[in-house]
Amino acid sequence: MRKLAVALVVSISAALAPPAEADAMTIALQRMSLEERVGQLFVTWVHGQRADEPNPNNRKDFGVDTAAQVVEKFHPGGVIYFNNSSRDNIDTPGQIAALSNGLQRASRIPLAISTDQEMGLVTRIGPPATQFPGNMALGAGRSAKDAEQAARITAAELRAMGINQDFAPDADVNSNPANPIIGVRSYSSDPTLASELVKAQIKGYEQHMFAPGAVSATAKHFPGHGDTKDDSHTSLPVATRNLEQWREIDAPPFKAAVQAKVDSIMTAHIQMPNIDPSGEPATLSKRIITGLLREELHYDGVIVTDALGMAGVRVLHPNDAEIPILALKAGADQLLMPVDLERAINAVVAAVKSGELTEWRINQSVLRILRMKFLRGILNTKPVDENVVIGTQPSLDAAQRITDRTITAIRNDGNVLPFHPLKPLVVGTSENPAKALAGHLNATTSVTSLNPTAEQIDAAVAAAATADAVVLLTNGLYVRPAQQELLFRLQATGKPVVAVATGVPYDVAQNAPVWLATYGTTGPSMAALAKVLTGQAKPQGKLPVHVSGKYPFGHGLSW
Repeated sequence: MRKLAVALVVSISAALAPPAEADAMTIALQRMSLEERVGQLFVTWVHGQRADEPNPNNRKDFGVDTAAQVVEKFHPGGVIYFNNSSRDNIDTPGQIAALSNGLQRASRIPLAISTDQEMGLVTRIGPPATQFPGNMALGAGRSAKDAEQAARITAAELRAMGINQDFAPDADVNSNPANPIIGVRSYSSDPTLASELVKAQIKGYEQHMFAPGAVSATAKHFPGHGDTKDDSHTSLPVATRNLEQWREIDAPPFKAAVQAKVDSIMTAHIQMPNIDPSGEPATLSKRIITGLLREELHYDGVIVTDALGMAGVRVLHPNDAEIPILALKAGADQLLMPVDLERAINAVVAAVKSGELTEWRINQSVLRILRMKFLRGILNTKPVDENVVIGTQPSLDAAQRITDRTITAIRNDGNVLPFHPLKPLVVGTSENPAKALAGHLNATTSVTSLNPTAEQIDAAVAAAATADAVVLLTNGLYVRPAQQELLFRLQATGKPVVAVATGVPYDVAQNAPVWLATYGTTGPSMAALAKVLTGQAKPQGKLPVHVSGKYPFGHGLSW
């Protein structure tokens, strides 16, 4: 292990036992240059699936060829993995493990390697990693034990691939049905239920100090992104809560996270004008980050910003170099994904040298980050086995059992369900879940889109003419008129239609005689749905949100 990492482990070990704390931490920091300390504050993306693999996008974004060279050049405290076309780091478990090993070898101080493995809608690593239901499905299942087990297994699989920080769980209370970015990522519209499951999942992710299969959990997005109608990726949303409303609705899950000793809490790029009239997004608001999170909730762990390239933090600050400085002044520690890493680091270093930021302020954040790394055994990190095996049968069985308990029956007029049609048709807005469910039902499929065209609707109706019954998988039907038209046209065929909300359950407000909700489209969700449709299992879920004018929180049928 690197000599500096050894020294940090020794120093921080001593620091956990006052009165040696101040001296030990001072020694640890003195071993790091200002540039290294500032580097520890940043978490960056890298390009490519191998640490030593040249990628032209690394040259474009960072001025070097490989991911390892990014780490060597900038000394970041962390790296985040993605599975999209522009930042593709994820293929197989063995490949991910090798990438993690290569990046750790390149880093003088062991890295916090992170990803967004919330499960459900936001899942970076697919099969063979075990796929658990997302938060709102867990909210429907009402089991803290299930939530903890899902997090525990997820953490063990991430750590086996060298990932030691998960930007999960989502602690937002989804109180606004029009919310375009949280939705099923939230456990519930009920603060008490959300708090219970936040606490359970943090326990599952983090387990106990130095647990070998644990990761740092991250409760997000403080002070709460659940009451917005806009997406902070593309705009600056406004939440109109006043302070008392915030304390009653949004704060409880974050209080629970603090009580559970969560390693990190992520900020939201949202305005809360009734709490901070300055108009600054929460990420850059000292009144919100220091005033509410540090002082009112007494949180002393790592505060990580949401990505600094998002519109929500740039609308008021087009100069990207000033955003990291403002975030530090507000009280943040980890600075996630600045637009230009080199420019951001240089700006913070320059701010220290000019006196705009003090070294004491930088050291304060570095110490929190090092403490997090120490408590999760990251500073002692050893290479992970690149022949890693995840998604074992016991884990897959656990995921299916948990998912089976989340399917919610909303309406079953005429006792249509369970049913056993000879020639069922599955109509879906995307191909994979439709085909997965059809495989379980021995059914044919008709695949449309999120906004079905007239031709797609006509094709689905024609296919229904030769079927005994139709299962329609909806996704956001409540805000998509074309999906509503599809439902109406299928019902007009006279065939039994079972409508299933596979996203947020607000779809069930639309009139249909049979409604179920799955809150997700994973393989286990479709398997669980098939069991309920055919009577192999009874629906056990309860609505985790209130569907205005139709169904209350907690509604759920069984048979």
